[in-house]
Amino acid sequence: MSVTIYHNPDCGTSRNTLAMIRQSGTEPEIIEYLRHPPSRQRLKELIAAMGISTRQLPREKGTPYAELGLGDPKWTDDQLLDFMMAHPILINRPIAVTPKGVRLCRPSETVLAVLPNTHIGRFVKEDGEVVQT
Repeated sequence: MSVTIYHNPDCGTSRNTLAMIRQSGTEPEIIEYLRHPPSRQRLKELIAAMGISTRQLPREKGTPYAELGLGDPKWTDDQLLDFMMAHPILINRPIAVTPKGVRLCRPSETVLAVLPNTHIGRFVKEDGEVVQT
């Protein structure tokens, strides 16, 4: 079963999600999206597969979100996609893609809903929080 993670190794949530995927017995394809951003079309596909709106995907913290005024409802979906293509750091992460679905994994244990093996046992996040499945 193929699993892909759009990953930022500098993000604790992303690292925890990757570790949960691995603890489930799956070695995912890892796409460091800051180095290799998805195409515009792929980003649209991911948004649709997650069942969220384009406006729900941009990340605010640690990005130029506020500086660009992206909270203003005047921006269309196409314009928001343009911003995310120009500034991939705006793409919220991590995104896990599996045959069971696509999820924005915030919090990291959200990944469990789409893993082929959801019983990963006891998992301790980097911050010490315990996830039990």
